[in-house]
Amino acid sequence: MSFNDQLQRLQAFLDADDLHDEALDYMAACGYLSALAISPEPVADEELLAELFAETPPYESPEQQDEIIGTLLELKARIARELASDEDLELPCELTLGDEPDYSDLRSWCIGFMEGVFLREEAWFSNDEELVSELLLPVMVGSGLFADQPEFAEIEQDEDMVEDMVEHIPQVLTQLFLLFHAPEEKPRPALLKRS
Repeated sequence: MSFNDQLQRLQAFLDADDLHDEALDYMAACGYLSALAISPEPVADEELLAELFAETPPYESPEQQDEIIGTLLELKARIARELASDEDLELPCELTLGDEPDYSDLRSWCIGFMEGVFLREEAWFSNDEELVSELLLPVMVGSGLFADQPEFAEIEQDEDMVEDMVEHIPQVLTQLFLLFHAPEEKPRPALLKRS
C-alpha cells in the first residue's frame, strides 16, 4: 500500500464520528505532528498518542491499530525530514482561513499545532521567548484560540493582515525548526533571516 493510501485510511479513521469528542481530526493531527517534529523537547510515542486520541480509539482489530499508529508515526518522521531539508513544509491544506475561519482546514491545522506546543510549552519558550512568540504569531492567529486577547482581537479585525500572516506559516515552521535543531556552530541569525 502506498503512503498516500495509508494517509487516506488515516484521514477516514480520524475524521470518523466514533472517536472521543476531544480527539484531533486529521487536519488537526497533521498540525499536532508538525509541532512535535519541531519541538525542542521530544515527546514519547505513548504520550503523543494519548493526547491525540484522548482515549483509546475503537479499533476494529489489532492490525488496524498497528496500521493507524504506524501511519501517524511515519507521518511525523516525514514531516521532520521535510523540515530538516531546505524546503518549506507543504501543509495538507490551503494557506487561507477563507470566509468562515472556524470551519477552515487551516484553522484545524493551527489548533492542532498549538496543542503540540502546549505539550512542551516551557521548552518552546525557555531560550528565546520573544523570538519564538514572534515566529509562532501566525499560527496563534490562525488557530483562533487567542481571539479574546486584546492584541489578537486587533489583528483579527484586519483580514488582509491575517491572510498575509497565515500565508507565511511554512517559512515560520522552517525558522522554528532551525532555531531548535540547527547545529550550534552555524550562526543562527543568518539562518533566521525573515523572508
